Amino acid sequence: MTDSPKSKYQFFFDRDLLKKYKLVIVAYSHVERQWFPNEQSYLAEKEVEDRAQEVVERIKELGVPVKGIPSDKYFLTNLLVDQPDLVLNLVDTLKGKDLLQTSVPAALELTNVCYTGSGMDAMVIGNNRNLTKRLLGSYDIPTPHFQFIRRAGTKVEETLKLPLIVKLNESGGSVGIDNHAVKESFVKAEKKVDDMISTYKIPVIVEEFIAGPEITVCVFDDGQKKHVFMGEKVFKNKPDGKYFFTSLESYDDLHAYKYKPVDPDLYSKIERLAVRAFNGLLYKDYAKFDVRVDEATRTPYFTDSNPNTAFGPDKGLPFTEVAALNGISFDQILGSMLCKHAKNISA
Repeated sequence: MTDSPKSKYQFFFDRDLLKKYKLVIVAYSHVERQWFPNEQSYLAEKEVEDRAQEVVERIKELGVPVKGIPSDKYFLTNLLVDQPDLVLNLVDTLKGKDLLQTSVPAALELTNVCYTGSGMDAMVIGNNRNLTKRLLGSYDIPTPHFQFIRRAGTKVEETLKLPLIVKLNESGGSVGIDNHAVKESFVKAEKKVDDMISTYKIPVIVEEFIAGPEITVCVFDDGQKKHVFMGEKVFKNKPDGKYFFTSLESYDDLHAYKYKPVDPDLYSKIERLAVRAFNGLLYKDYAKFDVRVDEATRTPYFTDSNPNTAFGPDKGLPFTEVAALNGISFDQILGSMLCKHAKNISA
């Protein structure tokens, strides 16, 4: 990736506020192989331990006392013993289930501990594609037409326009989206639906595939303004030989895509929609949206959202890489977020 340009973004930061912290905890997912249906989905979550440690080290560099703890059976006990001023919540799965991550903000609310990221309500929404897309539609935010399917053997509605892409309703990180995820017939889409429900034991959505550019949109709220920054993906190749998209297999290729700046007119249109989506979905601190642009109409369709997107200094993480494209360092975001929450600590 090329050097980051000078940033136009100015985030709230007051170093004196960092002195108020006696302890910050970085909470991360505890994962075990038996909780996942296959090796791919397990490995997609396993790397969170290393990412959490990287965040711990960056907080230490700011002079803030910090430790990391996993979201295992001792999680609540550790919180009660340590009594941290703030928990950086990086937990995105419990017992292999994305939906259970809402238990973490629940535990933090129960123990009256301040934490970063979205609360229980936003986590429930953000980890359910069916619910997310319905709410986006209610706020007049374009999202592709789709069908929610709970059971194998269900017919795909032929009112949907081909091609179609099949996604798990409750999972992120492209889990379940392989190199052949885009289907050009209803028969093939139905076969994919049956295979995914049988493998993962959770519902799916069948969505009209928007074949145009894909844009990663990030929102960061520093307590004074919701900052939006984004980048357009430039793919190295088409996973299925016909369409550009991000498959789980492409995660093994560090050069599967790179980012380039977004056209200014399109940027302005998406920026307004992203802030509306962030507010409407009740997100807090930071979030990431995936947007596909219809080449004919230039309509930006919000296809996915993540209120608890992968957070860390690794340039391989979309949030961090898009920030760097816009001249924003991870340390700027981290420091600003810590300062924002430090204002709530009693003197």
